[in-house]
Formats: sequence, C-alpha cells, structure tokens
Amino acid sequence: MHASELATEVDLDPRYSGIARLRTETRFYDAVIDEIDGRRIRVGEHWLTDWASCNYLGFDLEPQIIGAVEEQLRRWGTHPSWSRMLGNPALYPQIEERLAALLGAEDALVLPTITQIHLSVIPVLAQQGQILIDARAHKTIWDGCVFARAQGATLSRFRSLDELASLLPGAAAAASKAGGPVLVCMDGVNSMTGNIPDVREYLDLCRAHGAVLYVDDAHGFGVIGGRSADETSPYGTAGNSIIRYCGESYDDVVLVGGFSKAYSSLMAFLAVPAALKNRLKASAAPYLYSGPSPTASLATVLAGFDVNAERGDKLRAELYRMSMRVLNHVRGLGVFTPNTDDTPIIELPIALDRDLVDVSELLWERGLFVTLAPYPGVPRDQVGFRVQVTAANTDAEIDTLNDVISELAGAGVFQEARESSAS
Repeated sequence: MHASELATEVDLDPRYSGIARLRTETRFYDAVIDEIDGRRIRVGEHWLTDWASCNYLGFDLEPQIIGAVEEQLRRWGTHPSWSRMLGNPALYPQIEERLAALLGAEDALVLPTITQIHLSVIPVLAQQGQILIDARAHKTIWDGCVFARAQGATLSRFRSLDELASLLPGAAAAASKAGGPVLVCMDGVNSMTGNIPDVREYLDLCRAHGAVLYVDDAHGFGVIGGRSADETSPYGTAGNSIIRYCGESYDDVVLVGGFSKAYSSLMAFLAVPAALKNRLKASAAPYLYSGPSPTASLATVLAGFDVNAERGDKLRAELYRMSMRVLNHVRGLGVFTPNTDDTPIIELPIALDRDLVDVSELLWERGLFVTLAPYPGVPRDQVGFRVQVTAANTDAEIDTLNDVISELAGAGVFQEARESSAS
C-alpha cells in the first residue's frame, strides 16, 4: 500500500472521518496565523478574535514574562540539548523546588509535555496491575493506558463514581493476587466540559481499596486552587490545582499538570513523593532520552511564578468575571452548555440537525476563531464548538462573542438548556 492510499484509509476510518472532514472543509484546521495583536489574530487578510487558545492568565502576552527570556537565552543558549538524565541547567531544580512549594507537594518532576508523561509514566506506575480509567478522560491518558496494557496491565473503563465503586473491589483483589498496583486515571478540570470533579469522593474510594489516583489537571493548574476566606473569585487562590482546590492531600495521588495552558510555556510536571521521582528518573523515557524544553520555556515558567505570586489572584478574578459574562449570557438565552462549574471552558453543542461545517463558516465570517468539536472527539449529541476565555480578552470582545451567540441562538443553531445544566 502506498502512502497516498494510507491517507485515504485514514480519511475513511470512522474514528477520524469527522476530523478529516473539518480539516478539508473548514478554515479552522491547519490555519496559518500570520500575526497577533492581543487576542486578535490574522489569517491571511482576515482578522479574528482568538477564543481557541488556552492561555488562561494571559501570560503569553505579559511584558514582564517576555522580558525574562533574553537574559536566560544569553546565559544558556536557545536549547539545552542534553537529555535530563545527562545534565540539567540550574533552572530545572529551581522550577521543581518552586513548583513543589506552590502545589504544597513533597516533590515535583518536570518533563516536556503531558502526552510524554502519560505514555511513559502510566506504564511505569501500572506495571502488571489494574488500571481503571474514566471514560471521559483525555485521549492522551487513554493512549498511555493502552500502552500500559500492551506491557501487561489490565485495563477497564468506568463511566461514573458508582461504577468505579463497583469495579474497585475486584480490581484490588486481582492486583493483590498478581502482586501489582491499582491505578485510577481521570481528568481534573475536564478539557471539554470545563467541569471540576469532586476529587475527595474519588480519593475516598481509592484509599479504601489501596488504589492510587492519577489526575491530569492540565486545564486546572493556574486557574483553580486552594479555597480561602479572602479569595478573589470562586476559582480559589494561587492557581495551585485541583488537589488543593478540593482541600485534599497528595497521599495516594499522582498529580499531572502542564505549563502550556495557564503559564503559556512548553513544559509539564508530576507532583510525586521524592522516592517515586527518583524511580521515574531511572524509568521514564522522556527523562532518560528526550530533548528537554527550550530555554525560553524554562525562563517563562520561572517568571510566571513571580507574576502569579504578585497578581495571579487578581488575574483569576478578572478571568472569572469575563467567563461569567459569557456563561450568564448563554444560560439567559436558554442555550445548553455542559459547563456547570463556571470555568473558562465553554462548550456549545449544536442542534442535531445542524451541520458543524456550516456553523463554522458563519463563525469565521463573524470573526470568531474557536475550537471545533466534531464526532468522534465528542459524542454525537455534543458536536459543536468551544470557546476558552482568557484574562487577556477585553469586554468589547466579550460583547461581540455574546452578540454572535445570540444570533446563532435566534437561528436555532444550539441545543436548548437541560434541567441538569443549571449551575
């Protein structure tokens, strides 16, 4: 079979056909962005407002952070090309120390991307044991679990807390018999719905059955954090992720997060005990063999810690305010969104008789750059698009977004609100 025939096979595969169609029939895939101006982007001669990025705190545009790069580039060059096993610029231990302090964790390990972490760390943790994965978990977590299954782990899915409770006793018994662990894998803030799971309930179950909870909070880190009486918004304080937001400890938890969203830097991390960190240094392929994050990312993460400490909570308050402007408008129109927890991720499923390609063309004409959500990336009844609000958006941009949402709602494009969607 020739390469061109392989391409045709992929396009016809139902697992990819929805995405393949959007790639060929819409302007939202493989878009070449020629210029940015704040949250405005130019594609060719067409200017749009960017609602597709996940730079929640606006750190990608923050002058203090941008200004921190040049000094480190002159000191370290553009890229420290050793694998971390061989050598680490001093920036790495500085980041891990500050990160552990921010999270309130015993230790932290930094690697280039969350995808690399899932593919390399989940198999190391699972060994020949039992993996239970939330059916709503991100595709990259699933890929890591499948890789672990190929190396001898047993893999099962659960679709609710009750189903997890029914599966855990059998998984624990099987793991005990085989001498392996039980690993429960799930999202923190969900990348599609924006909702926040009650980690305390999952941890109660895991601890009762000797399981470890593995949580990917890519979209929560930097946005939600520990609750306090003087918090500036319901997102909590410090942006130190879902474990602190839920008032939990890191006992029996492996927290995975990334800097590529709120901190706008190419880097990811695990919050782990020191003993597990040392084990991963000897077994996780990205630490042993991969090229590291570029110097600019190391520099912007450190500068991001400073900005977060100085005014992160103020930025989160602004992020919450603008997110609520959109969510209140959507809910006031009677439009369904699965977001019930008021985070900046606002998914808008379209009516089942509407075509996403047609909707995308209207969004393009109105100057909105969004994340399209086709099947099978989402269930058929959730096909639509998603907007991500950031602290760098303006009220005028929110006004325009709300006007277009009103236009689409008036034309019957969206699904009507459901009883369970009330916040």
